Amino acid sequence: MDLVTGALGKLPSKLLELIKDEYKLQTGVKDQIRFLARELESMHAALHKVAEVPPDQLDEQVRLWARDVREAAYDLEDILDTFLVRVDGNPKEPADANLVKRLMEKMGNLFSLSKFKARHEIAGTIDVLIKQLEEVAKLRGRYTVDDIVHKPAVTTGIDPRLSALYTKASQLVGIDEQSDKLVQMLTEGDHDMQPNQETKIVSVVGVGGLGKTTLVKAVYDKLTFDIRFKAFVPIGQNPDRKKVLRDILIALDKDRYMTAFNFAILDERQLIDELREFLKEKRYFIVIDDVWDVPSWEQLRYALVDNSLGSKIVITTRNHVVAKKVGCSYKMEPLPYECTKILFYGRIFGCEGNCPKQFLEVSEEILRKCGGVPLAINTVSGLLANKLGNIKEWYDICGSIGSGLGSNPSMDSMRKILLLSYYDLPVHLRTCLLYLSIFPEDYLIDKDRLIWRWIAEDFVQHEQSKSLFDVGESYFNELIDRSLIQIVFPDDNGMPYICCLHDMVLDLICSLSREVNFVTTVLGGRQSAPCSGSKVRRLSLHNTTWCIMDTSKLRTLAIFSPAIINSVPSLSSCHLLRILDLQGCNLKDHPSLEFVGKLFHLRYLGLADTEYAGELPVEIGKLQFLQTLDLDGTKIQELPPSVVGLRQLIRLHAGDNILWSPTNGLRNLTSLEDLRCVTVDSASLAEELGHLRQLRFLSVFFMSDLSLTSDEDECKIDESICKAFLGSLGKLHKIQTLIVQTVNFMITDLEGPVESLDNLRDLRIYDTSSMPTWISTAAYLSCLDISVVQMRTEDIQVLGMLRNLRYLKVIVDVHVLERFTVTPDAFPSVETCHFFGLSAVPSMFPKGAMRKLEYYCFDIRLEAFSRGDFTIDDLSFGHLPSLDLARVFVKNGDGTLSKDVKEIKEKLKHEAHVHPNHASIYDS
Repeated sequence: MDLVTGALGKLPSKLLELIKDEYKLQTGVKDQIRFLARELESMHAALHKVAEVPPDQLDEQVRLWARDVREAAYDLEDILDTFLVRVDGNPKEPADANLVKRLMEKMGNLFSLSKFKARHEIAGTIDVLIKQLEEVAKLRGRYTVDDIVHKPAVTTGIDPRLSALYTKASQLVGIDEQSDKLVQMLTEGDHDMQPNQETKIVSVVGVGGLGKTTLVKAVYDKLTFDIRFKAFVPIGQNPDRKKVLRDILIALDKDRYMTAFNFAILDERQLIDELREFLKEKRYFIVIDDVWDVPSWEQLRYALVDNSLGSKIVITTRNHVVAKKVGCSYKMEPLPYECTKILFYGRIFGCEGNCPKQFLEVSEEILRKCGGVPLAINTVSGLLANKLGNIKEWYDICGSIGSGLGSNPSMDSMRKILLLSYYDLPVHLRTCLLYLSIFPEDYLIDKDRLIWRWIAEDFVQHEQSKSLFDVGESYFNELIDRSLIQIVFPDDNGMPYICCLHDMVLDLICSLSREVNFVTTVLGGRQSAPCSGSKVRRLSLHNTTWCIMDTSKLRTLAIFSPAIINSVPSLSSCHLLRILDLQGCNLKDHPSLEFVGKLFHLRYLGLADTEYAGELPVEIGKLQFLQTLDLDGTKIQELPPSVVGLRQLIRLHAGDNILWSPTNGLRNLTSLEDLRCVTVDSASLAEELGHLRQLRFLSVFFMSDLSLTSDEDECKIDESICKAFLGSLGKLHKIQTLIVQTVNFMITDLEGPVESLDNLRDLRIYDTSSMPTWISTAAYLSCLDISVVQMRTEDIQVLGMLRNLRYLKVIVDVHVLERFTVTPDAFPSVETCHFFGLSAVPSMFPKGAMRKLEYYCFDIRLEAFSRGDFTIDDLSFGHLPSLDLARVFVKNGDGTLSKDVKEIKEKLKHEAHVHPNHASIYDS
């Protein structure tokens, strides 16, 4: 039911916008609008109560009422947006004012008549909506919705988490290596038997069902055989802290606290004092299982006294924020593939060798979908054990995992575990998570693409002094912290960039999405049909052909099959379409996108990687709600001038193929936060960039006209362009990422003062003659990728003082042979470093410098080695304590394997062997 609140959240404020004088509505209509807004706010408050109750605990009539509200909210929003398109949808400052003036003269008062008609229609429609909502309001009272109070779930049967506490050691599979690592973390230094040993606290973090409790219980049993005072206490999602404290005390001393002690007279503070007093001079081992949030952990931490006797505390959690708070954490990993086979085949056939050949292929696919999660493997294998006579059922179950189309009662244990995580989310995060059900199974999801679509759907709430993208990114990171989204690839800053969903999580959210008609999915001829009385609002097509359905209310269309676009009917009739995402579809031979100009509600148009080679229609300038235009990976040659009239455009990705250099009007795109691949070929255009004060991401091409000179080496950017660009850069106080590239020439002058670069985090400059000195003012820069003609020793010193730099890549065209040195505190945060064209052997960094370096890549010129610029001992890596991998490119001019090369290779092998981390060191 949480999706209902998402649909209603912004409607009251949208309605109240209509009472402004600019819309010229009659007084009576304005009063009705105020009434509607108040009624919607009241419904929104009631729905928040409904959203807190799991669906299986809701009265069926309340569920139907919530469905009616959701549909009414969607319809009202559609009506409002349609009204705004007709009354306020024309550009106030068009790119070509003279052209519009001539059109107005030809069309007379058509625009005015259309607006008058729209005002008249909105008045009549509001009457109908009031009657509809009044009926819904009556039902609210009849169904006692306002009396709903969230109560803890009443569980039936056995909690699936309990089995982990009572599993025999002989039944455990694949945890030996993980338990050894955890034991090592807990016992490191214990053999010294030194006095004043601090209490060791370790968190075990991972997604539900991964086996955290099983692992910790095995370690607990192994390490507490000689510890008298010990406790293993699960606390759960909504802990009663007094009960948890009582449980710990009883576990520590059952005789005392079960017989002669009166808990009833103690409050929470007194229980904490009692526990602290009891533990004050005792060595103990306490496990707190299933901690959900930081406050729950902090409250318990106060009670667990650090008595310097070498005590141990272990907690398990699904939340990475909790793990970070603890400090020392062990990330639970999925079972290795061989162990999953032992577990799966052992439960069904006794062993893999007993599995009939016809079941092997489907078994391997099921194991892949289970993703190494023990609970998933146990759940599915338990279901399949009774279906050995029908292989078709195995394929059906395999196909249902990840689609949400299966509802077998035997899967309830896995579903319950995941539902705990789902209902622990705030309402807005539930909506954002369910939106991921629109993507196919095993799909790699780009973080930026997902967030911009959340924004287009109005899922991202405004927060003061934050951009919508930053707020959406915080949503994304929280879902990762809660282990509901898996990171596949980080970016150069180490931040999540590409993510995916575990098939079991996808299965859950697809099922929940279908229950509330959030997304209609068409997959292999199967369709998750809308609920009775509901309409198709969001449509996701996977590897199939278009199905016949009513798309008159369609808001989102996402197509994930490259070939399906040719069978899609005309979309010009989908007047309410907000999101059209065709990324990856084959539009190479598609005739035209002219229909896009008629989708006046469109907020997101994604054409990335479609290879579309036609033109973007000039009518795109009419899409006054458009926020995202992504053309990366198309073969469009140019953008129409009307693009600069898109006042609500937040993200424009023109792609590398389009050299877009608008002659005027760029300054009008004041909502832009993300502008990629604009071509700066004049000082006036460089100056216009300074008016885009909301920019967070800017990618620019500098282009030179080769026709002006016969010598390419003399091609350089006009000094006035550079000066104007640096002036604009100083005005972009929100800029976080800046990419500067060139076409046909080398930048020879990017020097000069730049005002504020406090927010700059990521800087990439390609093909410049020297390193700009203003980089030193970017105090919070975390990623630098630069290619230069020459670099001076003092430039290296400057880079070494950037305290927040984590990723560094420097390519120098003119090779620098002389040595450089830095101070022992240089590069304090760098984790990844690439040096090419510099004699950057490890000895250049004294002990203390590069102390966090994990990956180091550099080249060695043999002429420098032969000249004595460095010796074989300069290749020692032992003083780089965090090094995990080094890659060394040995440059040998004549291609022969000289004695020097052999000596260098032998030295690298030796360094890999003796490094404290046993770092991997490769030569190329």
